[in-house]
Amino acid sequence: MATINPYENLQLHTNLELLARQVVEGFITGLHKSPFHGFSVEFAEHRLYNNGDTVKNIDWKLFAKTDKLFSKRYEEETNLRCQFVIDTSSSMYFPDESYNKLTFAVQSTAVLIQLLKQQRDAFGLSLFTDQLGLNTQAKSTNTHQKYLFAQLEQVLKAPRMNITTNLAMALHQVADLIHKRSLVIVFSDMLQTVHDEEKVAALFSALQHLKFNKHEVVLFNVTDKNKEVAFDFANRPYEFVDMETGATLRAHASRVRDAYLEQMGSYRQQLALKCAQYKIDMVDADIKAGFDQVLEAYLIKRQKMG
Repeated sequence: MATINPYENLQLHTNLELLARQVVEGFITGLHKSPFHGFSVEFAEHRLYNNGDTVKNIDWKLFAKTDKLFSKRYEEETNLRCQFVIDTSSSMYFPDESYNKLTFAVQSTAVLIQLLKQQRDAFGLSLFTDQLGLNTQAKSTNTHQKYLFAQLEQVLKAPRMNITTNLAMALHQVADLIHKRSLVIVFSDMLQTVHDEEKVAALFSALQHLKFNKHEVVLFNVTDKNKEVAFDFANRPYEFVDMETGATLRAHASRVRDAYLEQMGSYRQQLALKCAQYKIDMVDADIKAGFDQVLEAYLIKRQKMG
């Protein structure tokens, strides 16, 4: 049975700005049914009251409605800075042109930018393949948001085949370019480092660079879970194509399934353990599971950061 994508109509028929607004509005509306009750208030004007905050800023009218303490927030308060780092290499175009890992990563970024904008937080964007392409500073203006959405739309219109990736190099460059403490959110399928211990070591060296510079990191491991994790292929011959190098492999799915599952499972476990060791949040992001998984992971991280 095919997996139903709950956002399919939005993804296929709306631009990024409208998609982002609709997804965020729907998500906020549903927060009162979730563990994040309290975030459904006006993001731009309030934040949860913390012990030690001055009581003069408490919004008592909101307390009467929600039975929760919120402080009024003012423009001069230091808000979050968030840098989005997106892998735009060729493997991100899997599984097909209609909806793939890159589309999901771009749309997820647009949704998070919309949420950050409503919270008056700053957001920047970095795009990379085998080298860092676009890199912007984090800002919170309407003009900046529209510029980033235009850049993201452009990514979706310009598919490129046989383009490799270098996540480690890109993260080192991002670490050098961000001069204020930020939350760095990475979207990548992480496939460059499969079966390559040197590349895994280089990746975590780059992640350590970000941590050393006092940045927090969330790594969204973007996959088509059915195909790339569960290897859900019919028992027949296939020609598998490496989208980054163009190399092909003819194989019967049933004959390679067990070896594939063993190696992919081992690799994913290695990534998870190393991320835990370096206190990096790694989140599985299945492109068929919608945006709530991304928004919830962001809110959990935001709550931890205070």
